Amino acid sequence: MQLRSAAPPEDTDAGIRWPGTPLIRTILFGRSARAGVDALALAAALLIATVLRHDGDLAEVHLTGVLALAAVGAVVQTAVGLRFGLYTGRWAYGCFEEILALAKTVAVTTPVLFVLDTLLGRLVPRSAIIAAGLIALVLAAGARYSVRLTRDQRLRPSPAEGGRVVVMGAGEGATQVVRAMLRDPASPYVPVALLDDDPAKRTLQIMGVPVAGTRHALAQVVSRFEADVVLIAIPSAGAELVRELTELAGPAGVEVKVVPPVVELFGRTVSVGDIRPVTHADLLGRREIGIDLAAIAGYLAGRRVLVTGAGGSIGSELCRQVMRFSPAALVMLDRDESGLHAVQLSMDGRGLLDDRNLVVADIRDQQRLDEVFAEHRPQVVFHAAALKHLPLLEMHPSEALKTNILGTYQILQTALRHGVERLVNISTDKAADPGSVLGYSKRITERLTAAADQAGDGTFCSVRFGNVLGSRGSVLTAFAAQVESGGPITVTHPEVSRYFMTVQEAVRLVVQAGALDSAGEVLVLDMGEPVRIADVARRLADAAERPIPIVYTGLRPGEKMHESLFGANEPDLRPNHPLISQVPVPPLDGAALSLLIPTASRPELTAVMRWLAESPALSVARQFLKAS
Repeated sequence: MQLRSAAPPEDTDAGIRWPGTPLIRTILFGRSARAGVDALALAAALLIATVLRHDGDLAEVHLTGVLALAAVGAVVQTAVGLRFGLYTGRWAYGCFEEILALAKTVAVTTPVLFVLDTLLGRLVPRSAIIAAGLIALVLAAGARYSVRLTRDQRLRPSPAEGGRVVVMGAGEGATQVVRAMLRDPASPYVPVALLDDDPAKRTLQIMGVPVAGTRHALAQVVSRFEADVVLIAIPSAGAELVRELTELAGPAGVEVKVVPPVVELFGRTVSVGDIRPVTHADLLGRREIGIDLAAIAGYLAGRRVLVTGAGGSIGSELCRQVMRFSPAALVMLDRDESGLHAVQLSMDGRGLLDDRNLVVADIRDQQRLDEVFAEHRPQVVFHAAALKHLPLLEMHPSEALKTNILGTYQILQTALRHGVERLVNISTDKAADPGSVLGYSKRITERLTAAADQAGDGTFCSVRFGNVLGSRGSVLTAFAAQVESGGPITVTHPEVSRYFMTVQEAVRLVVQAGALDSAGEVLVLDMGEPVRIADVARRLADAAERPIPIVYTGLRPGEKMHESLFGANEPDLRPNHPLISQVPVPPLDGAALSLLIPTASRPELTAVMRWLAESPALSVARQFLKAS
């Protein structure tokens, strides 16, 4: 079997292969050519400087001396260049790093030539040697720039074959994506203009692509440059900016695309393959989330981490993000074996279900929980397992009791017994001034978590946030399914509003919240401004291929017109992170759960839940472990 040699990387010495020439000879030829060009530049510089020193009188120029010193200088310059990596293929031809190495080489070569010229009997005037160093640097750098420019022009895709793109943004993200588009002959996009609101960038060009105006000139710029696409190349762009630019692009009749937000890039550079259409997540929940990597790594790296509800949307994303911080072990617990299979498949691409860290268990089963904690000895626990559909729990409050309340209490008990150092309980904005069974049950779990923090030596806290885009059962998922089936889209009320955040953003803040110094508090994630559900439905309906009606059905039992992230008496204090509020919680002794009887009537059980959610703090004893 004959193997075809891989194509050499662009802008390296192996960028040109001579027919029949082995790779090593091609590389050596390329590096020798660089040294030869620099030697010619030095010789030309010495000649020019000497002629200038004699005011252009060629008769005064000692040509033999110039050539002799140029030959000596070529040897010195090559030796110095090798020392600085200039001729070792370390950098792409003409890049900034290579020009810096070239400047260092010239800076060392010039004084050495000055000394050698003195020893050889002053072959050229001394002032000419100093001037020659500067001229040689300009000539050699100019040669590199010319070659680089020629290569870039050769790689530049044809505007006739690719979509003409107006790029919104002229910062680092835009620079990366413009370079990526213009250095890929197969790129389906060709940037023709930039937009930026910064007055200091009005005359800026990126690889020849000019800034043609601000966002408000979008329609005129699109028309002037005959663009097909508007690309929002600002990884830190928030949902509000994406919505505004999408609305501005609508009348211009162009497609809007984006580069991923910072949270999805996770530190890597933007490429052409990252460009994608605007999603509803971009329009609703996109924000820049700054995290303290050192603090997160401090409590996750090298630790045994357990995630309950690992097969769900929040739990699975928690698993994926926790793995980035190299835990000693990641234990994924769920009662849904299909969910566990899906999350393992998303993480290792195999999904063989052959890892003991995949645990099928029900948080309602105390004995099973003890077995799991005894085997895996977790040090950090993220508790994401819960029932979350408000209307169903209104009809079946006993299930909210068994899973959300008693299941969480058993997780807390087990964590205390097995010496868990840190536990994060995932709550919801419906726990703030609760008015539903879901809200009551999650508020009770916040209070139980605060009690567990007082009873043990570890750090136990809750994290509260609102609707997560892309999660199972989210309003956006429901609306998309209704559009797919032909409609109508059902909205409870024209004025109802909710907070939105993408699952990646929410989980990243959850992981960050776990690193904060907290004493049983509720850590409330900043979710920006609430969004009207009717606006979301209208946007989906407008984007559909056929007319989709919107029907208002009225608020369901337990639903609020507007959700809040804070209760009436909860302060918004952010001592450790600008996007995370730390709210004190009145603890609830687990002994009080004996008042909740699963077989009680629905109104009675709901009333007791409400009382426990709203009651003052109940004493917490160190005997918390013995409460049942």
